[in-house]
Formats: sequence, C-alpha cells, structure tokens
Amino acid sequence: MRKLALTTTAMLLYMGASACATVAPPSERLTTAEAAIRGAVEVDANTVPRAALHLKLAQEQVDKAKRFIEEGSNQRADLALRQAQADAELAIALSKEHDMEEKTHTAQAKVAKLKAGKPL
Repeated sequence: MRKLALTTTAMLLYMGASACATVAPPSERLTTAEAAIRGAVEVDANTVPRAALHLKLAQEQVDKAKRFIEEGSNQRADLALRQAQADAELAIALSKEHDMEEKTHTAQAKVAKLKAGKPL
C-alpha cells in the first residue's frame, strides 16, 4: 500500500512538473503589459514622482519576464507580466489623479477670486 502511495505521489509530481514545463509563452500578456506602459508614458506618468516609480517597476517586470521567457520559465514570466500591467495601470491612475488635483486647485483659486470680487 505504501509503495502504491509513493508511486502515485511520484506520478503526480511528474505530471505537475510536466504541466509547468509546457506552459505556452505569455505573448498576449506581454503585448498587454507593454501597451499599458505606453499608455502610462502617454499620460506623462514619468513626470509625477509616484507614478514614475510604478512606471519604472512595470518596465523592470517586463524586462524580467522577457528573461524568464528566454529561460523557458513561462509561468514566472506570466506572473511578472501581470505585475507589470498592474504597475503600469497604477502609474496611469496616479498620473490622472495628479492632473485632477492640479485642476481642482486651479478651479478653487478661481472661485476664491470670484468670491473676493477680483477679476479672473
């Protein structure tokens, strides 16, 4: 009985390792992550310090994923690309938040001037 359990465990481990080894390269996720990075660059995320940090992290994760793909570690590449996409999307959100804060401050200053009876 114990030999059967060991044999079954060994087969499951082999099948699990084989399944990991045959994961296809995450080319679609790579394209998506790179598009998210381009989107962050387009909204000038590199000019907002917090957004720039996440943009840099996203690019580093894409570079790491490309190395994983070359090594055949497609599952690790997929995880790195998921992180890259999340970081790039966060960079976009932080950049947009910064823009909205600036617009809010400008609008508040205009309102204060109008309330004070000063011309814009």
